[in-house]
Amino acid sequence: MTLFNAPRGARNTVQRVFHKSILLAAFVSGIASANAVLALDIRNDMGGVVSQRMAKVEQLRAAGTRVRILGTCVSACTLYLGLPNTCVSRTAKLGFHGPSTRLQGIPLPRQEFERVSRQMAAYYPSQIRGWFMSEARMRTGSYYTISGAQAIAMGARPCTEA
Repeated sequence: MTLFNAPRGARNTVQRVFHKSILLAAFVSGIASANAVLALDIRNDMGGVVSQRMAKVEQLRAAGTRVRILGTCVSACTLYLGLPNTCVSRTAKLGFHGPSTRLQGIPLPRQEFERVSRQMAAYYPSQIRGWFMSEARMRTGSYYTISGAQAIAMGARPCTEA
């Protein structure tokens, strides 16, 4: 006897159990997805537009995403340091410079340079923030490179090396 030629009551019972099983599986899957720890590993990020990266950082903050800076992280990438779930590998390389226009050799107007510098600095641990505002932001044609170990000594959270 198959489900289709079973008595109507038995068929309804099997269908109810099947539907409840599907609902339970969907519920458990939803819980697993909601509790999943999202992670982003940075290995070679050369930065980008500061305002776009700030928006990305805020999306990651809202999602509770864990960020691990494991390799090269330059320019706007360093804004990830502002996330509570960001850690830095001792062997990582971080590059810092001040805000600039996308056009080589054309600086931002002074007032805009100050405003964007302060916005960027707000994402850094306090010691990195102070260094950035007094020194690193003054470089715009290239960048200062520090190791992950130096960033950690300046207040970045270390990754637990596996």
